[in-house]
Amino acid sequence: MLITKKYNFMSTRAQVRFATREDGVSFSEHPEKIHAQFYKHSDGYPEGLGLDIADSIMNNVGLNGIEIEPLTAKHGDLEYIYYIWQAPGKETWISIFEIDTYASVCETCEQWVTTEDKCIFVGTPSKLIEKYKLNTNNDG
Repeated sequence: MLITKKYNFMSTRAQVRFATREDGVSFSEHPEKIHAQFYKHSDGYPEGLGLDIADSIMNNVGLNGIEIEPLTAKHGDLEYIYYIWQAPGKETWISIFEIDTYASVCETCEQWVTTEDKCIFVGTPSKLIEKYKLNTNNDG
């Protein structure tokens, strides 16, 4: 079986947002309410920041290169948005959205066209590590 991995060698910008797990709120959609927001200027791809977030949650390890942002901060150059879903007494889950930053002009109508953000992962920190960890030997 051939497995293709996406590697990013330039700044890959991302936001990490914290949301409360609530009944009726889907992990695979952007929530209306967030409680905190952080910005990561580089290495925001799942094999970098995603694994760091999972490690931080599971092993109480700090995250480097994270900037606290106002909840209203918007970026036009994000490639990923992460949601950390938490609630007392419930397991923490993570959602990862790949952001459409490459709008193009429709050849027929000459209007700018974007696609919707794509949810590429929903699950627990251990499932994120299982999906995105590149080195699978016992050394980590």
